[in-house]
Amino acid sequence: MSHKLLSIFFVILLITSCASVEKHNEQITKLHAVEDLHEDIDKVYEQLQRNHPHLYQFTSKDVLDFKFDSLKTAINEPMDSRTFYKQLAKVTKYVGQGHMSLSPPSIKFNRKERKALRGAKFDINNLDFEYLEGKLFIANARGKDSVLINAEVLKVEDEDTQDLIKKYKGLIASDGYNTTFHQRLAGNRFMGYYALDKGRFDSISLTFRNADSTFVKQYKRILKKDLPDLNKDSLQSDSTKLKDKKNIKLTKAERKAKKLERKAKNKHNEKYGFISDKNEYTRNLDFVGKDSSVALLKIRGFSRYDYEDFYDDSFKIIDSLKSEALIIDLRNNFGGRLNEIAYLYSYLTDKNFNMINPSEVNTRFPMIKSFMSNTTPTGVKILGSLVVPVFATLDVLKSTKKDGQLYYRFKSSKEQEPKPLNFKGKIYVLINGNSFSASSVLSTQLKGNQRATFVGEETGGAYNGTVAGYYKTYEMPNTKVRARIGLAHLDAPFKVTPDGYGVTPDIEIIPTYKDRLNNIDPELEWVLEDLEQNK
Repeated sequence: MSHKLLSIFFVILLITSCASVEKHNEQITKLHAVEDLHEDIDKVYEQLQRNHPHLYQFTSKDVLDFKFDSLKTAINEPMDSRTFYKQLAKVTKYVGQGHMSLSPPSIKFNRKERKALRGAKFDINNLDFEYLEGKLFIANARGKDSVLINAEVLKVEDEDTQDLIKKYKGLIASDGYNTTFHQRLAGNRFMGYYALDKGRFDSISLTFRNADSTFVKQYKRILKKDLPDLNKDSLQSDSTKLKDKKNIKLTKAERKAKKLERKAKNKHNEKYGFISDKNEYTRNLDFVGKDSSVALLKIRGFSRYDYEDFYDDSFKIIDSLKSEALIIDLRNNFGGRLNEIAYLYSYLTDKNFNMINPSEVNTRFPMIKSFMSNTTPTGVKILGSLVVPVFATLDVLKSTKKDGQLYYRFKSSKEQEPKPLNFKGKIYVLINGNSFSASSVLSTQLKGNQRATFVGEETGGAYNGTVAGYYKTYEMPNTKVRARIGLAHLDAPFKVTPDGYGVTPDIEIIPTYKDRLNNIDPELEWVLEDLEQNK
């Protein structure tokens, strides 16, 4: 292809892209006709019926049919996509599966706008939120905002936070009839729900109460081009420093040492699952108690980087130090990989085990159905078609049919052996409403085998299993609202009645706002006191 033809091609591509962005933005901001809204309701319910393996587990078909029909009756005037999303979410939450979620469409940007936004800074992202005892407050903060830790958030713009929390809890789906997930998630992901509610914003004001003072703080998204310029002298100084730095020639040994240092740091960050935007690690091993004889594993999630080295090394250390007890902190752990929790559990038992049973599915090809959603870009589908035969073969090999029901075998459904250095001492598990998905599956295994004492509050994830594994993301044709639909029922090997609740604690402890102000961890303190009393 000549340079001239190549240039014409890129010009056409650019014009098409711009037109596509404009068309998309117009589509999601306009008022949609009532019949189009009704069509989207019918389409998403059809997708749920076709793909969701446990659609009527917690709400009967008659009741769910009625709720979808009632929504159509209630929508009798045009509305935009975001308003429609909020109305639909109030119905889909009755499916009773926390992994099933809706999201409104976002405004798209053209190439110039994306370039301007690259490197933008928005300090509101430095704040982490928590909701306890009817108070929304800053649980953690980075940078200059660290002085706001434990400050109560009274208002966002002109809206009371209690009103916003109440609204967001009404949109959250949890596993079954659980409520602790609503309470915890609405606080932990408060700004995320605010963005879903309001759409994109570039500035926001928060009203805080810290001790006896009340004040308002404004946060603005600052583009890279608008960041404060350094003065000329400073620029020259930095330029000189940079030039001097470049002129410093390192010896071969020094270069090698620096390379090894970077390599070691990267390996360490991968091993512990470094979260750069929060400057913390996903996995930590500490030792606590009066004589530091109690091992404490804090696991914030099961989805970041490789994990084998961390657990192998951690249990070698625990074994070598002859730790008397192990505390596993799964609070605010939203889950992740089944393979990782199975690997961890192999260090917590001395018996062969199955992490889950074979999973009920509605299709022999969940992997392909997940990949070939209508949200997958055409180019990716074309490239992906090259490996579809491989995926199809794997899906078929993992699928079986029994008594008219399809089952899919994940690796975690196979029998696995315990590790030689498995921990044989006493285990405590700290849980709360944000202990969800894989962290709940792990909790079920430990609870069902009576292998641990649970302290805290009911997990947000269900005891008896959940619908997850693979997902199909379906975009509705008119509003462009997206639905994420789980394709496999991850069936736990243990069951309790009634169905639809999480793993309950043996010792229920709900922290208070006063605990946070006084830097007290009541769940951890109870465990340490219990160990001390039982020596």
